[in-house]
Amino acid sequence: MTPVYLDYNATAPIKPAVASAIGRALEVTGNPSSVHSFGRAARKLVEDSRETLAQIVRCKSSEIVFTASATEANNLVLAGAGRHRLIVSAVEHPAVLKTARAVGGEVVVLPVDANGVVELAALEAALKEGGADALVSLMLANNETGAVQPVAEAAQLAHGRGALIHCDAVQGPGRLPVTLAELGVDYLSLSAHKFAGPKGAGALIARDGAPLKASVIGGGQERGRRAGTENVAGIAGLACAAELAADDLANRDRLSGLRDALESRVIEIEPRVHVFSARAERLPNTSCLNMPGVQSETQVMALDLAGVAVSAGSACSSGKVEPSHVLRATGVSDAISGCAIRVSLGWGTKPEDVDAFIEAWRALYAGLTNRFRSGISGAR
Repeated sequence: MTPVYLDYNATAPIKPAVASAIGRALEVTGNPSSVHSFGRAARKLVEDSRETLAQIVRCKSSEIVFTASATEANNLVLAGAGRHRLIVSAVEHPAVLKTARAVGGEVVVLPVDANGVVELAALEAALKEGGADALVSLMLANNETGAVQPVAEAAQLAHGRGALIHCDAVQGPGRLPVTLAELGVDYLSLSAHKFAGPKGAGALIARDGAPLKASVIGGGQERGRRAGTENVAGIAGLACAAELAADDLANRDRLSGLRDALESRVIEIEPRVHVFSARAERLPNTSCLNMPGVQSETQVMALDLAGVAVSAGSACSSGKVEPSHVLRATGVSDAISGCAIRVSLGWGTKPEDVDAFIEAWRALYAGLTNRFRSGISGAR
């Protein structure tokens, strides 16, 4: 059986055109900071890539800071925007939540509703208490549930109180329109590997005039905002992936159709299955659902043995599955969230991949249910 990959929100398989762009860039020898012809060739590749990304995100090329990841971009903003009051939602990625708590100053955590969508009334109240010294950080869409956040509305509230706003938009490209103008934010974080680009390449878009103090010091690269020799091949791959992701927006209906079919078929097998954030606007590729009474870690391992790769609702870097802070924030108990998995589709997902997931899920659930029943019968 050919393995089935359904974990695109963790990292998307690289597209062949992106791999080719990276391969060509690896043949460029020079350091982008060198003035000779080799260096100028590398610099041209970086700046052409910057211009490509700027056209897609609809920003100025000078507003783009290339980083090694969205985590670095998030750290750069939260520590470098010069605001001492950080307002974040309860469902942010740890790259925002942990960083906000680490940089010092006041941290205000905003509640979300039962679908995992931030409560704008709570944001408005938080801004009244000190918006002029605040930075709001609100993700575009949740990596676990797919719930889309009201970023544009939050930006209006923030700016109305003199606050700055940052958006971790890593799950957006290829699934939602992602432009600086439409979102209205001051800072935007991206990560190439989330939209079929290379790992180790990210970007921060910082609107002209938005304060940003460098946290990586040593050279004048990226207009003094991020020192270190640029990852030329990674940047070229990011730009190529961004171009292709913009084209992927035309396939959103195909992905949402596959996702909806997957969910309905699982519910046919077990009506007690709960699809988290189902009543919210969601990413078209993301489904977070539980298998009643079966721990997330058991499901992930069993499905993997059956040739289907998914993820638990939340996993730390060590691979140990922990209760989801996202589902907990929506009011879901740890007992229920501990049985949740995330299935995320992408550019390479086919209907037969969904079929494979359904058959593996059915077999796992039936086997565990029968074993449980046999155990009760034997105990008698």
